[in-house]
Amino acid sequence: MLGFLIRRLPFWVREPLLIVIGSVLGVRIMYLAVRDHDRIAAGLGVVFLVFTAIRVYAVIQALRARRNPSPAASADGASADAAAQSQAHPQPQVQPQAQAQIHSQASAGSAPRPGQGTPKKDHNALGQAVAALAVFGALGASVWVIPHVMPSSDNVAKPASCSDDETHDKLPKAYERTPRPVTGEQLCKALDRPDLAKLLGTPGETATNVSSGNNTAALTDGKVAEPEAEVEFDTYTVNVSATYNDMSTDQYAKLMKYGDERDVKTLKVLGRRAVLSSDHTMMLEINLGSSGSGGPVQQGPLARTLSVALDRHDRGGYCEISVWSKSGALPSDSVLVDIAQKVLPEIPERSAR
Repeated sequence: MLGFLIRRLPFWVREPLLIVIGSVLGVRIMYLAVRDHDRIAAGLGVVFLVFTAIRVYAVIQALRARRNPSPAASADGASADAAAQSQAHPQPQVQPQAQAQIHSQASAGSAPRPGQGTPKKDHNALGQAVAALAVFGALGASVWVIPHVMPSSDNVAKPASCSDDETHDKLPKAYERTPRPVTGEQLCKALDRPDLAKLLGTPGETATNVSSGNNTAALTDGKVAEPEAEVEFDTYTVNVSATYNDMSTDQYAKLMKYGDERDVKTLKVLGRRAVLSSDHTMMLEINLGSSGSGGPVQQGPLARTLSVALDRHDRGGYCEISVWSKSGALPSDSVLVDIAQKVLPEIPERSAR
């Protein structure tokens, strides 16, 4: 269909258009071939350039033909018409004086009149060609420049957000029995901050995955609310959860002595009791093949966790902020404290029961 439309265009529009397209594509493909060392692309670029050279040669020949038209064809045609007329209409005999007069008149009549028999030169042909080249050259240049000047919406990665993960499932009964509990969606909005990547020390990164959930704590028969939210970047993953049980942060720190936690440190964050610890995450491999079975639970990368009491009096319950990376690298402890100082004000303090 496109080829049919191009063939329908006038010569002085079609040829400059093909020249511009061929030259732009040829140069662009040759540039990519040299940059990527691709021989196939180089061959394709040569084909486009040769095609363009042929079109340029055709335009030059057409311009020369318009500038220097050949008069032979018009002269031969006029003699043939005169001979045919003389044979079809024989002239009667006339007196010598009359013949001389007729001959002189014929000679005078056969002389070319000014402006007759001379083909008119088309002075607009060159102008049309130059104008067409200029127009399509400008179009080709704009097609070349615009992708480098204006970012494409298809190529710009849109950061993940809490709105992509919004769920409106019914809350478990544990949330109804807990005074002023925070939900997973609220934790997500508190964690997914514009400056979170900067706090982690990777300001150029954007969130690749955001999730939240209104869960309950394990081994509590669904009686303890434990909402959580998670934001994943290319370098780090941050998880925030709030556990509404009766265990104080002080008791939780004492239990860590009997667990596998490492580098346990106690401190205060926003006037609340807090404890820092390190432990390995769990990694579960799922096989999506025909069997659909999963591998055993394996030890994942090391995570650094900051546990902070839900109120200043440490009446029970705590908020945990964990950070880990696939490479095993961890940020400094001050990063977790900075994140906690941003997230904790969004979580209502636990009141006296």
